Amino acid sequence: MTTSTIKPAFIIQFDLTLAEHRFSIDLSLPTKGVIGVFGESGSGKTTLLRVISGLQPIKNGTIYFNHHFWQEQESTLPVYKRPIGYVFQEASLFPHLTIKGNLEFAKKRAWPSNNQAQTLNTDTIHRLLNMDALLHKWPSQLSGGERQRVAIARALMINPSLLLMDEPLSALDYDRKQEILSYLEKLKEELSIPIIYVSHSASELSRLADYLVIINKGSVHTHGEINQVLTQPHLPSCLQQDVGVILQTYVQQKSPSDALQAVSFSMNNVNTPLWVKHTNALIGEVLRVQIFAKDVSITLSKSIDTSITNILPAEILSIQEDADHMILITLKVENTQILAKITQRSCENLALQAGQMVWAQIKAIAVIA
Repeated sequence: MTTSTIKPAFIIQFDLTLAEHRFSIDLSLPTKGVIGVFGESGSGKTTLLRVISGLQPIKNGTIYFNHHFWQEQESTLPVYKRPIGYVFQEASLFPHLTIKGNLEFAKKRAWPSNNQAQTLNTDTIHRLLNMDALLHKWPSQLSGGERQRVAIARALMINPSLLLMDEPLSALDYDRKQEILSYLEKLKEELSIPIIYVSHSASELSRLADYLVIINKGSVHTHGEINQVLTQPHLPSCLQQDVGVILQTYVQQKSPSDALQAVSFSMNNVNTPLWVKHTNALIGEVLRVQIFAKDVSITLSKSIDTSITNILPAEILSIQEDADHMILITLKVENTQILAKITQRSCENLALQAGQMVWAQIKAIAVIA
């Protein structure tokens, strides 16, 4: 394939018709972090991954990654020449090999060392995904969550430049999903491999993704940094409940007796703590939290007889109507913006307007950390 003079980027452009469904994708994506892809069933999420990997042929288009074309019009790079790790919904491990055998099979097909070589080695993969206790077991002896951990480890063993994950948690129960998500967070922190993570779960993507692509009926509805996307008032109806903000906060205080912890919006800020549910994060550590707009209410005066733990002084920056004819209010709390979703009647009764000082109320148990 041709090496291009195009600036380094991740570019995907193609048109495709499958079973009378047309897909038209035009994206320029970051080459680091977790790129979340969200959409309803049949929207084209899996098709996008299959096109990127080469499993779904396209007659013409552009796929450009890491200084190289994988597809340039009709000229296409074969699947086996694309340095991609792929994690499917089902682990599909080799039943006749132990877990160690499955991983060694993948390692024999590893790509030559790249920039991740010092980090992405066997010991690191075993540590990040807690493989040691599983190595001498057979696939039939593993739980669903353990099989998916092995599938992720196997995809990493080939030393990929890009990791594709197609709803890897869809077959797991809630507890197993939380377990795997914690492993994925470790991978994100320690490895520099970009990950495209497809899911129909907004909560999974909110926890993991740095960048979000929303696909609707075969085309891109919107895409951008996840906070920019989730604060938009006119998201598809399936995402209206997930409008809100994702904040990088710092653990300020622990209160084990009532299962809460206080976080601050900046490292040096101790004036406006936000109380959230207890996690294992240590004091001073960064904690990513999500505040849904539907969980934020507004009062004109500070309540003293309420069960709500967080009552924060705020300035109204903007008021707009969303796709559900509710009112979406952007609030400034110190130097941080949060959103509140209220009814038109409440907005009119309180006579809210931009520039007004109010109090934002947020239940501690409503904040996802």
